Amino acid sequence: MPGGHPPAWDLDDPALYLNRELSWLEFNQRVLAEASDRRNLLLERVKFLAITASNLDEFFSKRVGWLKRMLATDARTRTVDGLTIAEQYDLVVNRCHRMRRDAEAVWHCELLPELADHGIRIVRFTELEQPARQALREYFERSIFPVLTPLVVDPAHPFPFISGGSLSLALNIRHPGTGQDRFARVKIPPNRPRFVDAGDFRFVLLEDLIAAHLDMLFPGMEVTDWQELRVLRSAETGAPGEEADDLLELIESALRRRRLAEAVSVEITGELPSARMELLLEELQVSERDIYRSQGPLGLQDLFQIASLDLAPLRDPPFTPAVPSAFAGPGDAPGFFATIRERDLLVHHPYESFDETVVRFVEEASEDPAVLAIKATMYRTSPDSPILEALIDAAGRGKQVAVLVELTARFDEANNILWARKLEAAGVHVAYGQPDLKIHSKICLVVREEANGVTMYAHIGTGNYNSRTARVYTDLGLFTADPSICGDILRIFNLLTGFGEQFRTDVVLAAPSNLRQSITDRIRREIEHARAGRPARLIFKMNALEDFECTRLLYEAAMAGVQVDLVIRGICRLRPGLPGLSENVRVVSIIGRFLEHARIYYFENNGDPEYFIGSADLMKRNLDERIEVLAPVRSPEHRAQLRELLELQLNDRRQGWRLRDATWERDPSVTEPGCQAILLERAPFS
Repeated sequence: MPGGHPPAWDLDDPALYLNRELSWLEFNQRVLAEASDRRNLLLERVKFLAITASNLDEFFSKRVGWLKRMLATDARTRTVDGLTIAEQYDLVVNRCHRMRRDAEAVWHCELLPELADHGIRIVRFTELEQPARQALREYFERSIFPVLTPLVVDPAHPFPFISGGSLSLALNIRHPGTGQDRFARVKIPPNRPRFVDAGDFRFVLLEDLIAAHLDMLFPGMEVTDWQELRVLRSAETGAPGEEADDLLELIESALRRRRLAEAVSVEITGELPSARMELLLEELQVSERDIYRSQGPLGLQDLFQIASLDLAPLRDPPFTPAVPSAFAGPGDAPGFFATIRERDLLVHHPYESFDETVVRFVEEASEDPAVLAIKATMYRTSPDSPILEALIDAAGRGKQVAVLVELTARFDEANNILWARKLEAAGVHVAYGQPDLKIHSKICLVVREEANGVTMYAHIGTGNYNSRTARVYTDLGLFTADPSICGDILRIFNLLTGFGEQFRTDVVLAAPSNLRQSITDRIRREIEHARAGRPARLIFKMNALEDFECTRLLYEAAMAGVQVDLVIRGICRLRPGLPGLSENVRVVSIIGRFLEHARIYYFENNGDPEYFIGSADLMKRNLDERIEVLAPVRSPEHRAQLRELLELQLNDRRQGWRLRDATWERDPSVTEPGCQAILLERAPFS
């Protein structure tokens, strides 16, 4: 530019900050791109399409639901990107509808034909030969028909409640004698396979099979037309209130209210007659802009069924997670804990087994007579959690067991309530933390009686204590007997089960106590190093960069000469590559077979680097409104492992998308293996 001077940037300018909602939708667009990427095997591409659809449903329930509630409160409120709520709502809904059309195009124009080329066909019931139709008719009469409930709307029958996410047939039923039309609804049973096996890798959609037998549901009537109908409802459970004693009951009540929550989106196939459309709009209390007209089928997340077909050439090969050598020995609790006492252990899932490391840690503690107490947090877990079963067993053996259950983990509330009641019935001390602070940290503490006194052992993870998601999420876990780390973890547990205004930690960074300030101080330290001409670099790997203050500070760091490298899966407010502002910023998003979920924070610190791993993203909610933990990683071996992982992802040309200003890019011609494939290849030798 003239004179060679870059522009002076106003870091409070809203134009510098990307919109949170639109940024997340760009992430889901990257997931959808995997469904079109022919470098992926065919059934893996089908899986990515199902993930895209599932993600979009959740986004509607959570974020579009939030926008609709904000519209009713104050549509003129502006977020840090300068957009009003009303502007965001229009942009977001339009973007969602475009993404739905893109997803449908991928299904109809790309995946369906390619599946057919491999002998996998989705066919109409009427296209089947007579023996196949007869077999499906018998299946319908035996296994589908008894489950169905036809519901008609007339003066004696009110408009039926349509639950969120459920698929229905919306029908026009005509009396052949009087010619009178009635609206009717048949819910497609979600506990039956959506794709009905017709033999020879042919599948009929369940709604098509039901539609072919509507005469059994409405005998003597005419079905003049039908469409698929689907409603998405808000996921908001409401504020739990201040009465902690009643928190569990309040969340149960909120779950019941969620079932009746307002509709945020209505999907239909084809064109409804105007009278029926008016009926839907009135009964569901939605407007025309909440309607999405689809070419069908609705509910593409059900394609997980097709993606799971046992056709090895069309799927990624299965793998068995490695068992690190420190965990490979025989089950011997004293020796197991002696290993952790001798040195920290760092594990990387799913490349290294969650069950043989984290689950074993808890199971060994449960069975070990020398263990006095076990304390753990539970944010999201599987319905068949071996960790919680081990904690119940530990309580039965007379150990002190305390579990901090987060009741408001979105979409996992019901499962967590069931586990909370089961734990309480087994004599486990169950606490729910503070009503206004979600317990998002992933920490476990074991207290053991040893020859030299009581010793504590801790596990600090980046992911949930969930054996199922640990197979598909990439996460890190640190096992340590470091007294300073364990002492900090103990203080956090005492705050959560006890009563106090705040807690102090010495080496662990914890929200909402000192995490924000500690990260801020370390970024400012890098700025001072850069200004003094010393090495200065930040590498943050996380799910989201949403917090305004942190984003602004990273801009400051980049302008001061700090190299800022960010590996961000989803939301990113920062715009890299702006001259004089963010030229020193690199932003990479890894999309692949596994969901990137680990959080790593690296600070160069003038050649004496610091590494932290834990549960927190750089989001306002994580820094100020949740219990979060980041633990220092001190072992030179583990630091080298983390540095290698970060560099591998930053330089990944196959799976790594690059953010250029506000646009995500990736070279579709690259065939070299991506970071996840490389780590899978290395895992058996770890």
